[in-house]
Amino acid sequence: MTERIVVVGAALLDRGRLLAARRSAPPDLAGRWELPGGKVEPGESPEAALVRELREELGVDAEPVERIPGEWPLRPPYVLAVWTARLRPGSGDPEPLQDHDELRWLGPGELWDVDWLDQDVPAVREAAAHIPTE
Repeated sequence: MTERIVVVGAALLDRGRLLAARRSAPPDLAGRWELPGGKVEPGESPEAALVRELREELGVDAEPVERIPGEWPLRPPYVLAVWTARLRPGSGDPEPLQDHDELRWLGPGELWDVDWLDQDVPAVREAAAHIPTE
């Protein structure tokens, strides 16, 4: 059996909004939207990977809050696991530094205004339940 590789996704929440990131690479994913994140490296915890990936991809210091139940298959051997996360005070605003060309904060009524990657859709549905209503 092939060992599965976990890809962490961040449901980054701020002021009742969820951050979506538009892919710029690879070409077959470019232009579609995803939850930011990336592969967990050997010996790294998923939470540490989430913090590292958000720093690399968005230039922000964030903290994982809670694991969203569920796991979603990507292309083998990858699976997507998602955590809610929040920006640490003084972190600054996220910017598309790596693999993305645009970011968008989406309120609960705007979640489906972007063309999510197919594999992110069920994760976004679950994440939507964690967006605080104010």
